[in-house]
Amino acid sequence: MRVWSGLRRAASSAHGATVGGRPRRRAWETSLSPLERVRRLLPPEEAAAVGRCAAAPHAPPGEEKEKEEEEVATAPQVPPEAAGTRPGAFRAGELALAEVRRKHNTTLKLLCRLAAGSVLASPGGILPHHDIIGQLPGQVLRTSAGARLLLRRPSLEEYVLLMPRGPTIAYPKDVSAMLMMVDIHPGDTVLEAGSGSGAMTLFLSRAVGPKGRVISYEIRDDHHNLAKKNYRHWRAAWEIGHTEEWPDNVDFILKDISTAAADMKSIALDAIVLDMLNPQSALPVVHPSLKEGGVCAVYLANITQVIDLLDRIRTCKLPFLCERIIEVTHRNWLVLPAKLKNGKSSQMMETQENIEEQPQKECEEIHVQDQVVLKESEYNESLSDNAETYCSVPYVARPSYWQEAHSAFLTKLRKFRPLLS
Repeated sequence: MRVWSGLRRAASSAHGATVGGRPRRRAWETSLSPLERVRRLLPPEEAAAVGRCAAAPHAPPGEEKEKEEEEVATAPQVPPEAAGTRPGAFRAGELALAEVRRKHNTTLKLLCRLAAGSVLASPGGILPHHDIIGQLPGQVLRTSAGARLLLRRPSLEEYVLLMPRGPTIAYPKDVSAMLMMVDIHPGDTVLEAGSGSGAMTLFLSRAVGPKGRVISYEIRDDHHNLAKKNYRHWRAAWEIGHTEEWPDNVDFILKDISTAAADMKSIALDAIVLDMLNPQSALPVVHPSLKEGGVCAVYLANITQVIDLLDRIRTCKLPFLCERIIEVTHRNWLVLPAKLKNGKSSQMMETQENIEEQPQKECEEIHVQDQVVLKESEYNESLSDNAETYCSVPYVARPSYWQEAHSAFLTKLRKFRPLLS
């Protein structure tokens, strides 16, 4: 019986091994390898390249590792300073900006210069500077009283708003409009009359770049020294915090611009920025040095001064054409999740937001040694522990009451060549 069973199995296997005169392949023999599946999905030329790579001889694992180590050793090394302009951690001597969230959707900003033996004082407690030095920007640290401070590097806009000031500065909203007016480029030479606290000077310095030049005239000694100090402090902090130098391209001159006719003879100006009480007295002196088609931007406090300026240009027949007079408005908005309180609808809360309130005080500045505090509008506080609950929708939007009440008129004058008689 065993013999007959073996013969039947052999006959059945021989019969199944051939189908149509061809031997039948088993399932594992007909399946495709992963490489073959990829090759069938690729275009013909790419599939051929994959086949050549698969057919190439491979080095032993030990030799491949040695080759990779050799390539890493021979690759050019990039120093950490060249990899990016901003180092990771705070360093002693640079500026740090701390943000503290407060009530009524406000944020308190504190600007300080880091020193090993100093402390950062805030309404929520103190924070030693040595706890900040070595930390990465963007981290949240706790003060001695448990308040949370968000630490980061200040921007140039925040620095000019927080730096010590004597006269009223040119606000960033006006500075940006004036930079667009004069349309200066890296390498240009710009004249500024009225250094003030140095806000406009810093933005001009960045705009003209290392190859450019800014000539800043100031008639008052205290304003002249303050502008130089603010400019010098920003340059020093920038060099420490960014491992590169801020361009040293500003010449501060303590002199009345109306008496600087002799100085203007040897200067070719690409643009002029006037931020002074009587800009009409400076135009006859500076316009010979301004290139043909160049722009003179004038920063004035009210429209009456604009009228006096244009009247002086007309009576003195100065080669200037008034192209534009603008007033830049700036309004902050608060967009907050609607609140549901005591089960009432969020629509009632939205109606309350639309009720007019008395505007708050514009800004509050507190100078504590080398530390400055500024209060401005920001986002809502984190979720509190009271009975209020916050919804994802709808949102309530309203203008912020912490507005900059400062207003100024910007006048754009372009020099032209008068017709020859």
